[in-house]
Amino acid sequence: MSLRARKAIEECQVIVGYNTYIKLLGDLIYNKEIKSFGMTEEIKRAEYAIGRARNGKRVCVISSGDPGVYGMAGLILELLKKNDPNELKIEIIPGVIAAAACASLLGAPLMHDFAVISLSDLLTDLELIERRVESAAKADFVVVLYNPKSARRVIPFQKACDIMLKYRSLNTPVGIVRNAYRDDQEVTVTTLKDLPSFKKINMATTIIIGNSKTYVKHGCIITPRGYNLKQKKGSGRE
Repeated sequence: MSLRARKAIEECQVIVGYNTYIKLLGDLIYNKEIKSFGMTEEIKRAEYAIGRARNGKRVCVISSGDPGVYGMAGLILELLKKNDPNELKIEIIPGVIAAAACASLLGAPLMHDFAVISLSDLLTDLELIERRVESAAKADFVVVLYNPKSARRVIPFQKACDIMLKYRSLNTPVGIVRNAYRDDQEVTVTTLKDLPSFKKINMATTIIIGNSKTYVKHGCIITPRGYNLKQKKGSGRE
């Protein structure tokens, strides 16, 4: 959570969000009007928040990570476009996205170009997800997988593993982080060969798969940016 986000929560009158995210706020929710919603109720969350704001309340809609990255910001802006977009004063407050948070726990796996792909096929066709994973794998991006697997949804993860194994070495470093920066945080460094059989993967897990240059040193995953190579060749244009 960024300091600006914390201040906004402290100053607001109404907090709207997914049940789990609201619980994570701890003492910040005291003396606030709280409205929590379950999974898949994003439109209800957004409509409720807009309604309370139109009634003159200062409202915070809570997302995990950053509200503009797989979060609620886009939906709220879409709904407001149907009416007067200037009707309400809106501030989209950035946070730390899961990719950055998990990368910091693993070392420095995102030092070069990377792609973030959600494996949830609730809103995106599985065929499109597969094409995106394949494109990123072909282009040698470091690949960050969000929403990799749930109790009922395992096929997208299996297909993503199969695709990555077509283009990457079996020994490609992989970082698996569950519940980053929460009390039950788990961090694992493994290889692409062992990723498909790894058991502790759920919706609160983020997976970072290295590119062809990624390596592990002292337990840290490192994707070299190329500074050492540049120094050997002499200074040049960045």
